[in-house]
Amino acid sequence: MEKGRLSQSEVERYSRQLVLPEIGPAGQQKLKASSALVVGAGGLGIPASLYLAAAGVGRIGIVDNDVVERSNLHRQTIYSEADVGKAKAEIAGERLRQVNPHVAVVPHGVRLDSSNAMRLLEGYDVVLDCTDNFPSRYLINDACVMLHKPDVYASIFRFDGQASVFHADQGPCYRCLFPQPPPPDTVQDCAEAGVLGVLPGIMGGIQAAQTINLLVGNGRSLVGRLMLFNASDMSFTELRVGKNAQCPACGIHPSVTKLIDYEEFCGTSRVSANVAEVDAVTLKRLIDSGSGLQLLDVREPYEYELCHIPGAKLVPLDELQRRIGELSRSGETVVYCHVGVKSARAVELLSSMGFKKVRNLMGGIRAWADSVDPSMPLY
Repeated sequence: MEKGRLSQSEVERYSRQLVLPEIGPAGQQKLKASSALVVGAGGLGIPASLYLAAAGVGRIGIVDNDVVERSNLHRQTIYSEADVGKAKAEIAGERLRQVNPHVAVVPHGVRLDSSNAMRLLEGYDVVLDCTDNFPSRYLINDACVMLHKPDVYASIFRFDGQASVFHADQGPCYRCLFPQPPPPDTVQDCAEAGVLGVLPGIMGGIQAAQTINLLVGNGRSLVGRLMLFNASDMSFTELRVGKNAQCPACGIHPSVTKLIDYEEFCGTSRVSANVAEVDAVTLKRLIDSGSGLQLLDVREPYEYELCHIPGAKLVPLDELQRRIGELSRSGETVVYCHVGVKSARAVELLSSMGFKKVRNLMGGIRAWADSVDPSMPLY
């Protein structure tokens, strides 16, 4: 990547952007000298990083330790069928360099956590929160507050998206808006609830636009504003967000002065702590042995239609307590769902209602497909 003035190749590449008075050569040079860290190379992170690379942001870091799955492809459009099973950060890095050879792309194939967050974030000007879980959102927020960096945030769910910029030096942080995480048993992720494929493209694009504005020093940022978008009725709504003087992270007397265990804080590490489990291979062996165990599927009917383990009885989790009389209390019961989260809650419920021998299928039906029946369609 060339230093200093823009090269002839860069002038040609960014010509449509250079003619904007709000950017011009000076703004383009600012982008070239700047850096952004994209946390999450998924539905939000892919469009955001693509536009940042195309715009000429000089150095782009990508944090993700996951691999490409076929169920990613309908919304994570930088990946192809040939990439299934490969490391997301590495593949994304290769594609971004193809988009713009003038930018430096740094893949970080790790999971962001309290042990590495400060070191990773401090080397970048702006951080984009493109994650899909609450522990990561609180972690990124707290690290950005401590490092005095803007946190360009977005999230998606079904047909709904939201975006903001949390920057404690100029306005509220994420904790000002969401002081406490929701109880873990009340939250569905996109794997459970679904998401319209184009939605993360829209919201990731908004994140990229906000990042470019911040780096160039142009336009009005989303600091102090929460933008809501509904892709079903195509409506945008804006909410004002104020700084909370009592905020534990950025308030007058902050109590969060170092990074904590965010899995514990959000309760996600405790969902299955006291739940007995069985792996997919052992379950297959029990079924084949004719043990007569009761196999319970607590997903939704449409999920059951997509795929299910033969012999399983379908009782959606929200109907389980009402339909408890349909289940046998004698013998062993094994419960499964998509990835093992809802079924863990079902095991806790059944145990509290007197079921003596009930276990959760570790990893859900995805683990069954991976370890027992590779022909089963994944979703």
